Amino acid sequence: MRGQLSVLAFPGAPNLPLFAAQARGFFTDAGLNIDFQTTPSSVFQFEQFGAGKVDIAFTAFDNVVAYREGQGAVKLPSLPDFRAVMGCTQIELSLVVAPGIKAVEDLRGRSLALDAVSTGFAFVLYEMLALSGLTPGDYEVIPVGATPERWRSVKEGAHAGTITIEPFTSIARAAGFPTLLKSSDFFSAYQGGVIAARHDWAGENEAALTGFLRAYLRGLDWALDPTKREAAAAMLAARMPEIQPKALDAVMRSLLSERSGLTPKGAILRDGARTVLDLRSKYGAGKAVLTDVDCYLELGLRERALASAYP
Repeated sequence: MRGQLSVLAFPGAPNLPLFAAQARGFFTDAGLNIDFQTTPSSVFQFEQFGAGKVDIAFTAFDNVVAYREGQGAVKLPSLPDFRAVMGCTQIELSLVVAPGIKAVEDLRGRSLALDAVSTGFAFVLYEMLALSGLTPGDYEVIPVGATPERWRSVKEGAHAGTITIEPFTSIARAAGFPTLLKSSDFFSAYQGGVIAARHDWAGENEAALTGFLRAYLRGLDWALDPTKREAAAAMLAARMPEIQPKALDAVMRSLLSERSGLTPKGAILRDGARTVLDLRSKYGAGKAVLTDVDCYLELGLRERALASAYP
């Protein structure tokens, strides 16, 4: 009998290693059945995650920190001990804007769509705009949900801009919506996506979680293999049909880039994780100074998965 794991992730190109692990049978090899779903928002994801309805979350590292600190966009009945168990990607975050907007100053008095105003990548947007001359009071932020919903709200004219990841950045650009700012131009490192689990659940399900991480690492290696690039692009296009053919090459370049893409061997980028803590210390609701990256990590099972994947 196979183990059953439920996985909830944000929609996006960084899910490619998981798609590859599913398609190539790596989870099956590990004796696992995976129930993979995408979330409409970080609020929904962490309500499900905190209630134990989801075993594993592919999420922003900042979300792990926010909900551990009681600073999440929604108050949970308790504060589960969420931990990042493996890194996924730096993620290049782009400020996509309506075609008529030519400069940051044009956003003054306009509304911007976010997943949530105090979690995820909102702080990256605030800092990029602050360094470009706008303070948070100069514009309005509206919680809309995950990237597909945010991009749709800008495309339909409800908001002047939003922050996107691939493939939605390239989809927007192909549709004539310019990228005004990019996080890679402001931050030397940023720990974007991670694989997260609850500490108590991980302790009770070490074998299943280690098997999951080992299968993910196999999928990651396949996705990063230069000889598999054409097959990887075809797989991503099949799983995300909203990617237009003319945007696919740009999506793949970003996904495979050392500055904006998938993290080899699922490493946690400590400089990038410290950037997350610095931004939350500056913009978070509690205004606490957060310095201890390790208290949000549980990397022992990653080390075990690496040892078995690369004996």
